[in-house]
This record gives sequence, C-alpha cells and structure tokens, in this order.
Amino acid sequence: MTRVKLIWGSVLTVVLILFVGFAYSPQADEPIVLQNPELKSELLAANPDVVTVSEVTVEEAVNPYVNAVVEEYGEFIRQAIQRGQAPGAAVAIIKDTSIIYLNAFGLKQVGTTDSIDIHTVFRLGSVSKSIASVLAGTLVDKQLIRWDDPIIHYYPEFQLKSPEHTQKVTVRHVLSHTTGLPYHAYTNMIEERIPLDTLLANLKSVSLFGEPGQIYSYQNVGYSLIEKVVENSTHESFEDALQEFVFEPLHMHNSSASYAAIIQNPNVARPHQYARKRWVPVKISDTYYNAAPAGGINASIADMALWLQALMSGSGVLMSDTTLQELFEPQVRAISKNRNFYRWKRPRASYYALGWRVINFPNETLLYHGGYVNGYRSEVAIDQKNRVAICVLINSPGALADISVPEFFKRYSAKADSINRWENRNHILFVKNTEPKAPVLN
Repeated sequence: MTRVKLIWGSVLTVVLILFVGFAYSPQADEPIVLQNPELKSELLAANPDVVTVSEVTVEEAVNPYVNAVVEEYGEFIRQAIQRGQAPGAAVAIIKDTSIIYLNAFGLKQVGTTDSIDIHTVFRLGSVSKSIASVLAGTLVDKQLIRWDDPIIHYYPEFQLKSPEHTQKVTVRHVLSHTTGLPYHAYTNMIEERIPLDTLLANLKSVSLFGEPGQIYSYQNVGYSLIEKVVENSTHESFEDALQEFVFEPLHMHNSSASYAAIIQNPNVARPHQYARKRWVPVKISDTYYNAAPAGGINASIADMALWLQALMSGSGVLMSDTTLQELFEPQVRAISKNRNFYRWKRPRASYYALGWRVINFPNETLLYHGGYVNGYRSEVAIDQKNRVAICVLINSPGALADISVPEFFKRYSAKADSINRWENRNHILFVKNTEPKAPVLN
C-alpha cells in the first residue's frame, strides 16, 4: 500500500469513528446498520473500544420493507374491525425464524369493553388438522409410527365395508384424505355429539368409492382415525400427547384439545354470528371435541406464533427437517374452494399434503389451511420460498377471515422485489458502547 493510500485510509477511519462515536447519538444499545463490510477491520484496528462490531444475518437485521408490509397489513385489520367486519381478531406474522408481528384487535364479546389480547384463546376448527399432522410428524421422527403403517396395526377394531380396503388404509391416507371414504362421511353425526368410537364403528357401513391413495375426499370422522394411532403408539390420550410432544416443548401454555379446557379458561374470545345486521355472541359449543384432530383444538395467537416459528425454524425443534418436509409434500390433487385467493393471484394448481393444503401460484407456493367451527374462523399460511408465514384468528365468520391471507400476500408481493434486494445485501451491525473512549490512532 502506498503512503498516500495509508494517509487517506487513516483519514477515512478517523472520520468514520468520529461519525459513529460522536456525530450520531443513539442509545447505548441502538444498532447502526452500515452497508460496507470493508469498514469492519479498519474500525476495529483503529479503536476497538469505540464501537462493538458484529456480523449479523439478514434475519437478525430489520428489513424496512417487511416492516412496511406488516404495518400496512395491521392497519388493514384494525380498520376492518373498526368498520364492524368482525368483533375481534388476532394476527401473528413470522419472517425467517422470528416472530415479527403479534397483535390483537377488537373485543372478546360485542357489547363489552373486554379487549382481545395475544393470549386470548380461540377455537381453531380445521386448522386442528395441521396441528394433528405435526403431532404425527413428531411420532414419526421418534420412530413410534410410520407414514405407511396400516391403521389396523394401531386400531385393530378398524373396519370398512371391504376387508381388503380395511387392510390397505395407512396413516398417510388418513392425513391426506385419501382413505376412499365419501366426502364428509358422517360429519353430521359429529355435530350430534356422538362419541368417536361410535362414529368410527359406523364407517364399516359406508360404501367406498375409490382405492386408498387415489382420490381426495375431505374427512372429519375419517381424519380422526389419527387419534387412535396417537393413543396406541404413545399409550396416552390424544390431548395428553399433544401436550407432551407439541404444546409443552413450544411453551404453548394456552393451547388444549377439550371443551373443559376452553370453558375453564378466563381469557377466551366468544364466538359470534351475524343476525339482524349486527354481531350476536353465541355459546361456546362442545361439538367437534369428539373429533379433536379434525376440529377440536384451542389456542391463542401467541401460541400459534410459537408453533409457526417452530415450523419455519426446522432444525429439529419438533422433528427433523426431513420429516417436516414430508408433511408438506403434495399427496393428491385437491381443488381449493377458497376463491378469495383471486384477490391476490390466480391459483395454478392445488393439492393436499399431510394435514396441509398446497396451493401453487405463479412464482409462489403456499402451505395453507383454514378452519371454521362454532362461530370461529382461523387461517394459517406458510410461504417457504420467501420464508414468511401468517396466522389469523377471528371470533366470527365472514369476509374478513375469507380475505385475510390473500390480502397479506398481496401486500407482501407488492414489495417483494425491494424486500429481496435488501436481504441480498451484506450488512454489518455497529453498536455504540455505553462509555466510548477517545480514538487512539497509531
């Protein structure tokens, strides 16, 4: 290096140190993101006591474009609640492996002043299926069950109309709605509060319409066969297994799978129906708790954020990355009836994986599930390509729940180029010391 370069390098270093240490006056722990990695060695060499310098990954730094999307979306939800589109809602957004947004809006019950908070419990409806499949994944990872094990191996009482068909149905078929049972077989009997054992026993009288694994046909009773698999393989109840293998490891303290649990919780959002041009609170029902894997799980948005964060993080938080990806692998073509995605993009194709819908759009694929039960709506979606996920819980049916996921991704897509450009740049984080010393130059 020439003498001139050395002189100019020293001058540059002094200027930068003075700027970081004196001209800028953040709090002691406030980060300053600079976009020139070459400055790191110069600053440390000149005076390591002036600033602490550390490398940060993109997910540790705040992306201003993601923040803009989140703020805009939060305002969209707030205004919708204000306009009366729902009594209340709660939202969680995860980016990479961080919970970047967690908020609650509106009231637990109209006519009161009791506001929803992030620990308020909602019923999840069919989003329970995604949680049940994650529980199954933890058991696969522990080698307690396998995806292609026959159901009869865990539930010897299992009978369908055809003995040959009975022998063929596997865990994979149950979780992908490809058992060969007709659409919504005996769902009406769930709402009549008939015990699960009776519901499953009645399946032997149902005419089958396809071989296992060939045809998608959405189930609630049939899906709940996974409860018997869980109970036999763990030697505990479905709810206890959920607690042991999912809720407790993730610290989901307000999650449960029983009517008693939600009734006894003092912080619960009341369900609502729309009648006479207004929202009317209704009683929390005990229906679908007799088919808990299909629609009987309760959770707060704080708990759902932890659950989504674990799925986004991978790395063995609940199961190996390999097993986790098996959950998301499409198993069968399955038409998605949620036409509200057209507000964002036109779907190209849709499938069902293991407890998850897989919806292909131009340039994106969403892992998705929605739920409705007893005046509650739930929506959950993961974009693995862009590493962003969202969950929305609402204590009423209606338009807000219908459009909540597509409205988020419409906003995210609008800023996707800026988000990606920012993430692809190198960043160095400089944190000013609490007691900076004067520069010492050699």
